[in-house]
Formats: sequence, structure tokens, C-alpha cells
Amino acid sequence: MKKDNRERCSWATTELYKEYHDTEWGKPVHDDRKLFEMLILEGMQAGLSWLTILNKRAAFREAFDAFDYQKIAFYDEVKIDGLMQNANIVRNRLKIRSAITNAQQFMKVQEEYGSFDAFIWSYVENRPIYNHFESEAEIPAATPLSDRISKDLKKRGFKFVGSTIVYAYMQAIGMVNDHVKRCYLYAPE
Repeated sequence: MKKDNRERCSWATTELYKEYHDTEWGKPVHDDRKLFEMLILEGMQAGLSWLTILNKRAAFREAFDAFDYQKIAFYDEVKIDGLMQNANIVRNRLKIRSAITNAQQFMKVQEEYGSFDAFIWSYVENRPIYNHFESEAEIPAATPLSDRISKDLKKRGFKFVGSTIVYAYMQAIGMVNDHVKRCYLYAPE
């Protein structure tokens, strides 16, 4: 087996983190289902490590109908109780309920904008923000833009969308590219 000596962002320490770092983080996403999945996973991550979420991602996909927001929007108490019994996901009733609420609001945004993609990417005029950080210590937890998006999402009724969660979401869906300069995926623009 060939050793991978590419230099990455320092947080990519495990094989799972490396795979996520190399194939997803900072890469623009425009598919509404994937945008919804990442929104829910970022909300589920609140107070936990992202590695915990990545380890449970397949279980989340199975438990939440492959993140089909049209189904999730209609989950009832029986479904919520079933999810609360699923040891393979994050069993937090508020977070599970937020997934349902967010599915409902997600579809309202789609009705208004034609797609969630059109809505969320309008904040960056459909072009990723490329940052030029030397080290991970420089990367902010939140920005004035994530504050604005968070405020808008909350006003629309979304849950678990604080500014820090929104900034992580922006990184996850490639609205922001925060690969540091020494990382092989650093992309100056």
C-alpha cells in the first residue's frame, strides 16, 4: 500500500477525516438533497465532534430516509420515538425535531427561490469565498456573513442554525474554502 504523503489541513488526522477533507470539505455543493443533508448533520454536530457525525453518517442516512426532506417534513411522534431508540445516531429529541422543522422550512425556501441552492448561494453571489490562511488558528468560528445567514435562517424558522453552525456549513458545502496555504487543496483565487 502506497503511503499518502500529501500535506493536508492539520485536522485531517484519521482516515475518515482525510477522506472527508479530500473529497468534500470546501468543494461547492449545488444539489438540494446534499445541501439538506449537510445542514442536518451540522446541526446534529452541535456540542459533539465532527468525527462522531462522520462515523454515524451512514446510520443517519438510513434512519432519515436518505435525507429526503419531503419525507422528513412529515415525520410524526411515532417516527421520532423510533429515532430516539436508534443507538446508531445522535439521540437528541431537540435535534431530531429540528430536522423535521428544517425540512419543512427548506421546502418553503425552495418554493420561494426555486431551490435551496439558489437561496444559500446567493449570499456569495454564486462564487465560493477563498480564504488565504497560513494556519488553522486563523480560521474563524463565525463571520459577519455567517451571522447574517444565521439570522435569516432563524427568522425563517430553521433550528440549530447559529452562526458557528452556519459557518461550518458554509465550509462543508464549499461556499467558503478554508484549506490553509500548506494544504494540497489550497486554492487561491
